[in-house]
Amino acid sequence: MNEKENIQEENLEQNETNQEQETAPAEELSQEEILSNQLAEANDKFARLFAEFDNYKKRTSKERVELIQTAGQAVISKLLTVLDDFDRALNAMATAQDITPVKEGIELVNNKFRKILENEGLKEMNVVGEVFDADFQEAITAIPAPSDDMKNKVIDVVEKGYTLNDKVIRYAKVVIGK
Repeated sequence: MNEKENIQEENLEQNETNQEQETAPAEELSQEEILSNQLAEANDKFARLFAEFDNYKKRTSKERVELIQTAGQAVISKLLTVLDDFDRALNAMATAQDITPVKEGIELVNNKFRKILENEGLKEMNVVGEVFDADFQEAITAIPAPSDDMKNKVIDVVEKGYTLNDKVIRYAKVVIGK
């Protein structure tokens, strides 16, 4: 019986070895399938993420364009009252016999207009008598200074300069003393 048991044991061991050899390629195949499935999932996630990011870029670009197009809407809405005042002033000028009330009306409209722009952050540069500064002014010409203390200073302003929220939006065109 010993021999029979040994033979049976050897057969069992050989069968187990054969089964392991047979299952090994099956495991590798399933491992390849698992890796293939994981790769497909990763590719799908990547494609979805890329499409989502592309949609985000398009949406933000569209929003930026809309913002730029409507950025001045609030200021323009405020200026419509000034436009109405100018229309009334022009109508009054057509029938006015006395020019003094028309001048006063135009001055009121001018002050209202400047006040609205000032409230929006616009400031006029007052540079006459100041030392020339190329960061805020553009020298158009230089003339002999009327006095020694006016050398390299602004003598006259040809075109006013403006800042919007402390950023120069138009440089003052000036005449400086030499």
